[in-house]
Amino acid sequence: MQTIDIKIEAFGAIERLLPKELTFEFAENQTVEEVLSHIVMLYPESTKAMDKCACAIGEDIVLRQTALNTSCTLVLLSPVAGG
Repeated sequence: MQTIDIKIEAFGAIERLLPKELTFEFAENQTVEEVLSHIVMLYPESTKAMDKCACAIGEDIVLRQTALNTSCTLVLLSPVAGG
């Protein structure tokens, strides 16, 4: 079974809840949701922020059901309030 490296970059409120350098090794075809669940398991204080964050790879917002089959950087974006 192939493994891939998923680097996590966080911005906004969620950035304060996670370590700056965060990289995980996963089996291929893990979903974004499974990656987020793993982070919440390790950093339970991030649960609330994780439930509300948007996820992106590169310039593209991705769904939590998206399967990850190559190493990438998963960007976590806290919701922005105001207007």
